[in-house]
Amino acid sequence: MTVIDVNRDTEALTLTFVAEFPEPPERVWQVWADARQLERWWGPPTWPATFDRHDFVAGGESRYYMTGPDGEKAGGWWRNEIVDAPTRFEFEDGFADADGEPNTELPTTRTVVTLTATESGTRMTTVASFGSLEQLDQLVSMGMEDGMRLAMGQIDELLAA
Repeated sequence: MTVIDVNRDTEALTLTFVAEFPEPPERVWQVWADARQLERWWGPPTWPATFDRHDFVAGGESRYYMTGPDGEKAGGWWRNEIVDAPTRFEFEDGFADADGEPNTELPTTRTVVTLTATESGTRMTTVASFGSLEQLDQLVSMGMEDGMRLAMGQIDELLAA
């Protein structure tokens, strides 16, 4: 199993995922940096993602949508703040409207991803920070925790290919 720990911290307003992979950080970095690889795991298996834009540099933006089993589409976006290959990046992300523009009616998160070399490969720590406990609860109730666990669970197969 890819994800080895999930921690919901209501005091720090964070949701942290820790995953381990049998590949070095440079290879794991590629599953984030390459839009075609990112599409193969970003989103749970029944809601695959399609990235229309993925400018993976500081100040760059990504736009995507996930397609559900009944054809329903849910849009999202990232605004990359720090991109320090192959060990760390930080981005703000949120939901998008039908035109792919940020939906200001739903909360955004600030996410920090850290890739650390281990004896057996890489430990990926992903920390999503929320503006309030209400936002954290809202996104968890919308399936964020389970969705991220399922999404990250697809990375092992991608790395093995």
